[in-house]
Order: sequence, then structure tokens, then C-alpha cells
Amino acid sequence: MINWKNLDSLDSYKELQNTKEVNLKEVMAGENGAKRVKDYSIKMAAGLTFNYAAKKVDAEILSGLDKLAKEAELADKFKALYEGEVINTGEKRLVLHQLTRGQLGADVIKDGVNKREFYVNEQNKIAEFAKKVHQGEITNAKGEKFTQVVQIGIGGSDLGPRAMYLALENWAKQTGNFKMEAKFISNVDPDDAASVLNSIDVAHSIFILVSKSGTTLETLTNESFVKEALVKAGLNPSNHMVAVTSETSPLAKSPDYLAAFFMDDYIGGRFSSTSGVGGAVLSLAFGPEVFADFLEGAAEEDKLAANANIYENPAMMDALIGVYERNILDYDCTAVLPYSQALSRFPAHLQQADMESNGKSVNRFGEPVNYKTGPVIFGEPGTNGQHSFYQLLHQGTDIIPLQFVGFKNSQAGWDVDIQGSTSQQKLCANVAAQIIAFALGKDDENNNKKFEGNRPSSIIIGEKLDPKALGALLSHFENKIMFQGFTWNVNSFDQEGVQLGKVLAKKVLAHETEGALKEFSDLLNI
Repeated sequence: MINWKNLDSLDSYKELQNTKEVNLKEVMAGENGAKRVKDYSIKMAAGLTFNYAAKKVDAEILSGLDKLAKEAELADKFKALYEGEVINTGEKRLVLHQLTRGQLGADVIKDGVNKREFYVNEQNKIAEFAKKVHQGEITNAKGEKFTQVVQIGIGGSDLGPRAMYLALENWAKQTGNFKMEAKFISNVDPDDAASVLNSIDVAHSIFILVSKSGTTLETLTNESFVKEALVKAGLNPSNHMVAVTSETSPLAKSPDYLAAFFMDDYIGGRFSSTSGVGGAVLSLAFGPEVFADFLEGAAEEDKLAANANIYENPAMMDALIGVYERNILDYDCTAVLPYSQALSRFPAHLQQADMESNGKSVNRFGEPVNYKTGPVIFGEPGTNGQHSFYQLLHQGTDIIPLQFVGFKNSQAGWDVDIQGSTSQQKLCANVAAQIIAFALGKDDENNNKKFEGNRPSSIIIGEKLDPKALGALLSHFENKIMFQGFTWNVNSFDQEGVQLGKVLAKKVLAHETEGALKEFSDLLNI
């Protein structure tokens, strides 16, 4: 039987509080640093490597984290999750996003349905639909091929799929896998929908409406915006729209859609990129074979996450180091810094995935916790970030742990040689330099030019950002978030914090306001 205990009740956590903090300026200098880079490394799926040499850990702290993993029963809790126990206690639901890309344990049967078979069946339906669109079997009213796809959704129905699309767009164009351009409408701000509609040819566009419940206010508002544009163009909206929703939603059997693809309550929005939520748009944009490779990379990384040995489990190691930084070293933020322009929206996706999951102040039983939980997540691609907020990272009063992501080769397949090195070599040189600069710093008589150093970072390194590598990268961070939630004893799979604002917004629109809420409503001319 699994035990769900608060972090501060665990003996291993108390032991970690008595460990000595590692000084990176000492351990990363000279040959010791070179040895750490080789030793503090774990192989990931799809040719990726997680390197944590520049983190503030040593043999004693790692041993303590290993004890913490065992005492917190992290491997057992993950097994319970992927074998279908009710892990989402707030909503009394299973958590099954891993099943959308593979099966790690026993069959999960719920309501008489084999859930793995259900997800595979929906993926096959999407693949068949995408092929028919690409082959011109499904066309617009004039019998012309669709050339663009637009996803309408918000939160997890937008951030993840958008980040994944942007990550693979250039790769697909370089490798001949680019089928259709994709756009995304998410914000209820009418300027968002208007901007997208003004940039596309609606007559040759297919729209994907993503709403599990079929009642999401922002999404349905944007759907109406799109339908109005289609009608104005003399088009029948039902010939241009598909739905990704639940089988019980009002969208499921509506004649307003060319097709409906189903998800269920066991796939949380921020973990839905490997479900139909990401599958429909990515399969239409790049082809179902590319989406299948993306799923394969995620499935391979999930297998590593099921390993109880933290020295062979990159997601668990990353998670526990993060807990150490948050709860022992008292660091409040984490910066995600991909040195790949293709990952431009990946930090934004992780911002939602992490902060919506572990931004909790009560445990999974609703009891207040007496320790810090999820950190603030932010980030931007390098080298752009270096010319933006790295000043604070290097010389600010707060130490912020860093998670770099880098690739040895570009997606483009071509480059230019300037002053003896290519653009990709310059990019990689920058990330290597930043890791050492943050760790070792630089002494100077002029304090304005002095770098204290001793600022921790990790890096995930790969050969090239392709579908399998992207799937593995996504899985790594999803599982890291899960393991941290388990360690903090919070429910990482509900998000009550987003509900209150929605309720009050409905009151404003219904003019059922008073006090300060009424005054702000009047100021905004509602």
C-alpha cells in the first residue's frame, strides 16, 4: 500500500537539511570540473543526455536524494498512476496521459473500456482523416485541397500543441514532411482571432475546435468569430471544422463538424499534447507518421521514468534536484533556456504545465503544507535571453537555477561560416560558456564587473531537434513535474486556481456585480 506523506515528515528530508551546500566555484574548477561533467550525466531517450554537473550536488546529497526517492515511494506512485489508480484526488480521476503514447504496465480498464485501445483508436481515426485531407479526398466545397489548419483552444489546448508545432515546423520543411501551415487562436481578445483570420485563406483552411467539455467560453467565442468569417466569405462552416472533445460533450455528435475525435477526463489539458489535442493539428501539419515518431520518443522516455534507480532515471533525478533547490537552498524560480529557436514557445508551455500542476499550498488531502512547492517558471531561447534578462541571472541578488537545452546540429541542414565558425557552433559555444560563467563567475576589483558565480544549472543535450527528440524532451519535463508533485504530496493534476476568475467573469458579464468588482467593470466599460 502506498503512503502519501508530507515532505517535512520524511526522515530523508530532515537528513538533507543537514547536508553542506556545494560550492560550484570549487567543484567545477579545473580537472575536478572536467570529471564531474563526465560523471554527472544520465542517458535519455532519442539520443538525449541529461547533465547535472553544474548543479549544487555531490555524492552525499545525491545519496540523500536517493533515500528521499525511496521514502517518498516515487517509483511506486508512478506505477500506480500508469496502471490506473485514482491519482487525481481533487477530481477523483485517473491520470493517463502516458497511455496516449505507450503502455508501461497492466491494462487499464475503466467503465468497461481498455483505455490504451481507446487512445490508439482515436489516433488511428485522426491519421486516417489527415491522410484523406492530404490526398484531397476531404476538400472544401469547390473540391479544392485544404492548405492551412487553425487550432482554436486555450490553455493546454493551445500552449502545448503550439509549442510542438513551432518546434517541428522548420524541421518538417527541411525534410519534406511539411503538409499544411498551422495557426492558433487562443485569446478571447478579438484581436487574436482577427490577426489569424487576416493572415490565412479561409476558403482553404480547416479549423480544429478543442474543448473537452464543449463549453469553454473563450474557445466557443472564438469559434463564433471564425464561423462568422466563413459565412461572410460565402462558406458553410460545417465543411471547414472538426472537433476534439469528449464523447459526452455537445460537440461530439453535432452536424456542425466534419469529424469529431475524442479524449476523456483522464487526460489533463496541460498534458494533452500526445493525445488528440496535439495529434489532430500535428498530423494535419506534418503527417501522422511524424506524430507517431513524436509519440515514440515520449514513450521511450516514459520507460526511463519508470526506473526506480534515480541514477538511471533522468526525470526523477531532475525532479529531486529541483526539490533540493526549492526546499533546502530556498530558490524561488527556475529558468528554462533552450538554445534552439524552434523551442521558442517551449518555456511558455512548461510555465503552464509546471505552475498549474504544482502551484499548490495544500496537500492532496486538502491540508495546508508548511513548505514551499512549485517554483516560478520562465524562459526564453538563447542567445536572445542573454541580451534580455541574463543580467539579473548573473549579477542579481537572487540565485535562479537554470535548465539549458541544446543541440549539436541545427534543423536547417545548412549554415554559414563566419570568422572561422558556423552559426550553430557560435550558438553551442554560447551555451557552454554560460554554464561555466554561471558556475565559476569572475573576480574583478571593480564590483560592477564582478560575477559571484556559484549559480547552478543543468543541460539536456541532443544531436538534433526532431520528432523523437521532441517527444522525449516533453516526456522528461512532464515526468519531472509529476515526481515533484509526488514529493511535495500535492495533487498535480487538478487546477482549482483557474476557476475563481472564470466564475467572477460570468458575474461581470451578467451585470451581477457590486463593490470594487462593479467599479472595475465600469472602468472597463462592460
